[in-house]
Amino acid sequence: MENWLEVTVETSDAQMEELAARLTMNGAEGLVLEGEAEFKNFLEENRQYWDYVDDELLERMRGVARIKFYVTDDADGRAQMDRALTGIDNPRTIASLKEEDWAYGWQKYYQPMTVGERLYIVPEWERGKPVPAGRVPVYLNPGLTFGTGSHASTQLCLGLLEERIAGGERVLDLGCGSGILSIAAMDLGAASAVGVDIDPKAVDVAYENAALNGIGRDRYTVRAGDVLSDGTLVRELEESGPYPVVLANIVSDVIIPLSGQVDRYLAPGGAFLCSGIIDTRADEVESALKKNGLHILRRLERDGWCALAASRDPAPGQG
Repeated sequence: MENWLEVTVETSDAQMEELAARLTMNGAEGLVLEGEAEFKNFLEENRQYWDYVDDELLERMRGVARIKFYVTDDADGRAQMDRALTGIDNPRTIASLKEEDWAYGWQKYYQPMTVGERLYIVPEWERGKPVPAGRVPVYLNPGLTFGTGSHASTQLCLGLLEERIAGGERVLDLGCGSGILSIAAMDLGAASAVGVDIDPKAVDVAYENAALNGIGRDRYTVRAGDVLSDGTLVRELEESGPYPVVLANIVSDVIIPLSGQVDRYLAPGGAFLCSGIIDTRADEVESALKKNGLHILRRLERDGWCALAASRDPAPGQG
């Protein structure tokens, strides 16, 4: 049985979004954000287990928010944890969890959620429950450690995506992770998708999540590799293209150089949808897109994050 590490980093409500952004840029995945209110709710909901709460504990937790993420308890997981915590000096705790405890921890925090106008992200254990009218369900196993759809950057990208899918499109998902974006595209009516991720583990994760949605390998292809440095992979993607929709929910430091080569994958009239951009760097990313011949069609912002839709063709009225 595989064991896991639960990494908890303390911060404040005011600094929580900034810390979450830094952890994400360092490679932490599946963040769980707990404000001070969650701690107080925990005390209230479990009051039957104690007669009083230690005043010292209450004082220590006053104003404290926490961010949690999970890694496997092995050399790879610990290396991922060390990368995620690089340059972060906040107090932290590391707890060892058995697989069943870790799975329960995810189920406690991960509930179905509406995204945009049409999507409904559903954990696999909620399958079979009613889906809100007019919503398209996207089933995921959040126990597979990659993106779950709860992060603002993913939700922004999903919002842009549902505006671009009318039916029958081919989609390229760069940095696919769990596959949530490309799978959502096919659930919305895209004909097929290709996903690429630098982490080889993402290949099996994306295929498993696709299977939860009834999507087979006849419609979905996932490759491991770095599109910024792997010439063979780049040629393969060029030959399989062009694509009406290209997605990249990564980080600014990858989107900026990627903006110089995304044109080779885009179909005429196609859109490049990019997210994972901290709002303080949004203008920098937008400038890189424009420098490489792309016009900005849409810009969405939420909770300190930004997503952009760009195309070789200007939006109506842009000239």
